[in-house]
Amino acid sequence: MNIHELRIWEQLQKKLTWEQLGEFSGKRILEFGCGNGVMGAHYAKDNTVIAIEPNAQTLAENPYEDVEQICGDFKLLSRYEDESFDVIFCHNVLEYAAERAEILMEFQRLLKKDGLLSVLKHNRPGRVMQMTVLLNNFEHANELLDGACGVSPQFGEIHYYEDEDLIKWAPKLRIEKILGMRTFWDLQQNQDIQKEEEWQQKMMRLEQRVSDIEEYRSIAFLHHVLLRK
Repeated sequence: MNIHELRIWEQLQKKLTWEQLGEFSGKRILEFGCGNGVMGAHYAKDNTVIAIEPNAQTLAENPYEDVEQICGDFKLLSRYEDESFDVIFCHNVLEYAAERAEILMEFQRLLKKDGLLSVLKHNRPGRVMQMTVLLNNFEHANELLDGACGVSPQFGEIHYYEDEDLIKWAPKLRIEKILGMRTFWDLQQNQDIQKEEEWQQKMMRLEQRVSDIEEYRSIAFLHHVLLRK
């Protein structure tokens, strides 16, 4: 699968993630929970990428010759030596994992000194905004405000956690930056306009502009947390 085969919101999310991360060269990268593999494949041109994904069918449907793709869960991380990776991606995974603390401790172990961990995570206030403004689902918005889990049709319950929990689970890591993502386009009711390239470019520029402004970051659908060892 290439990026143009993804749904529009997925395309924009990948592109914005790449902009926020920048480019790497000559790095050893681990992608934990790679899904369709587009993220890792983007960086595999100039880096060594190992991608771990628990869903065998997903890997079979999206093979990438330049990425080492392995089917399995967090237990596979123990096979790698300390400080094996320069960069680790963990995008929209921890909300669905019962072993979040164990996974973060493994990331901490596996990262090289000054290594980068990129975590994309759901942001509860952003979901409340989406439920209320876009979907008029006031019942679920109130449930979320009361601390309830969300639900993903594909992955099940969304167990929200705070950005700072990441460094509670892995105290040798430090948060370098927290960026907002999908602040505006998840509230866009005109679905047809999202297919227009001009709209996408304008939305991307605006999203990037506000991603590091607290007032907008606080209501973004996702947070992109960048951590260093």
